[in-house]
Amino acid sequence: MKAILCKEFAPVSKLSWEEVPDPIAGPNEIVIDIKAAGLNYPDHLIVQGLYQFRPDLPFSPGHEGAGVVSSIGEGVSSTKVGDSVAFFKGFGAFAEKIVVHENFAFSIPPSFPHHVAAGVFMVYGTSLHALIQRANIGKDDEVLVLGAAGGVGLAAVDIAKAYGARVVAAVSTKEKAEVCAGYGADDIVIYGKDKLNKEGQVAFTEELKSKSKRGGYSIIYDPVGDCFSEPALRSIGWGGTYLVVGFAAGKIPSFPVNLMLLKGCAVSGVFIGRFQKEEPVANAQNLKTIGGLLAEGKINPFISKTVPMKDAVSSIEDIAKRKVLGKVVFVND
Repeated sequence: MKAILCKEFAPVSKLSWEEVPDPIAGPNEIVIDIKAAGLNYPDHLIVQGLYQFRPDLPFSPGHEGAGVVSSIGEGVSSTKVGDSVAFFKGFGAFAEKIVVHENFAFSIPPSFPHHVAAGVFMVYGTSLHALIQRANIGKDDEVLVLGAAGGVGLAAVDIAKAYGARVVAAVSTKEKAEVCAGYGADDIVIYGKDKLNKEGQVAFTEELKSKSKRGGYSIIYDPVGDCFSEPALRSIGWGGTYLVVGFAAGKIPSFPVNLMLLKGCAVSGVFIGRFQKEEPVANAQNLKTIGGLLAEGKINPFISKTVPMKDAVSSIEDIAKRKVLGKVVFVND
């Protein structure tokens, strides 16, 4: 088999498409012939040694995918050879095959496209976890989503609308604004491609406040960080929840803690990998919820591009530069 291989923690350009040994299923494990794998923002961080954990070298990046079970280990009861499944794992999906524990693979109907299944569970799983477990979203909420045209951001818009909330999408370009409008965002803020100086941050806060219908947002979803976070936090309403999802703009922000006092708000971290490990039952229920929303047509994943797996490197570089709309999926022949 072949895989995108990381042999040193280095820029994405150092990744290579190489022959590697086929994986073997151990007890309670399954081997999957990967048909498609979804690209996520952490994928470029992990190969540079910048993510929350560092896999042993060499390894293949990639958190999620979909394919067909080709072999099973002793004790596997949830699936059989020939089943179509979606899966998630900390790394290893940018390859032709992968071995995963059966608890991290979920059956999908044979008619469900692998490239769609491969692009759903990480971004929608992250956003559903954030909005349900961390923010307890309801139809009376008003949600501000930063980076709203990216993978997790657009999933957050989609899920929030499915739950009946009012959504304001904040994005960097007009093109991204149009995507979010197509996903039902009730209003849009375009903050531009450049970092915000102090004056720009004040203006950003005022524009966000002007778009709120209730004097401040009850939920703010932030996968962007950097100079955009504090201005967004200043637009939160009394008793709101600020969701820290990631730092795609580069710098981890620092908040004046008196803002939380003055706003009576909560700041809640969203780390899907840790949630999956610590709360597997809740995570499994979330995945069932996502499947139900898909079946009912209440959410609609935006797969912006499919790319041959062997040509994945340029797209991984694009996501690092925040050039990706929605979800990019890599496919094997």
